[in-house]
Amino acid sequence: MKKKLSKIILERYSRQIILKNIGVLGQQKLINSKILIVGIGGLGSPILDLLARSGIGKIGIIDHDKIDISNLHRQTLFNEKDINKFKVKAAKKKIKNINNKTTIKTYNTKANEKLLNIIVKNYDILIDGSDNFKTKFLLNKLAIKFKKKLIVGAISKFDGHIFTFDFSLSKTPCLKCFYQNEPSDEILNCESEGILGTTSNIIGALQANEAIKMILNINKNLNSNILIIDLLNLNFRKVLFKKRKNCLCKKN
Repeated sequence: MKKKLSKIILERYSRQIILKNIGVLGQQKLINSKILIVGIGGLGSPILDLLARSGIGKIGIIDHDKIDISNLHRQTLFNEKDINKFKVKAAKKKIKNINNKTTIKTYNTKANEKLLNIIVKNYDILIDGSDNFKTKFLLNKLAIKFKKKLIVGAISKFDGHIFTFDFSLSKTPCLKCFYQNEPSDEILNCESEGILGTTSNIIGALQANEAIKMILNINKNLNSNILIIDLLNLNFRKVLFKKRKNCLCKKN
């Protein structure tokens, strides 16, 4: 059932409703959308914050970690009082104070195939905020299976990568078409490789931006491309890639 846009809701989102690409109908689409975010860390934290502020109606969040003091320089939803609390529980409480009209469904567990097979079908868009390739490729597999939209992010040091996929379309390549061999998780290890807080927040904000564009179906998105961002030297590249023969997505 669609939620009616009350006077208060119209005022709340007035600055984005006024945009010609959004309007009242676009805001209604955002309110009726359901998004699953896997990982509420350096990427997931700004993604969740910005999507809730934009008016997304339902957001599922998956994470099993507790907040550590080393998270605070980049995970903007949390503060010192949240240390040792579970991320999903603390995040839900914060979002309630930001936008109590957004429903937050928490999954305080590691992302695993059994759980995702059950819940993925309940969401329109899957957003990867994880810090390991095993999870990214699992989301890729299930997004193909259920013909979902998927937004993948990866960060290290001053660098970020973003992919978007729409597996409801027949010619969409997948994550494995780009990574023919699974990369080492060491390159995503913030503890050993380091990460600038602004890097994670910029990449997370761009992932949220792509999700909003997908919902509204406006302008170009990154489908079949990877956006490569070097924030140290301010270099941005968009690279097209195609389906690989004998890949998981070849029948899609």
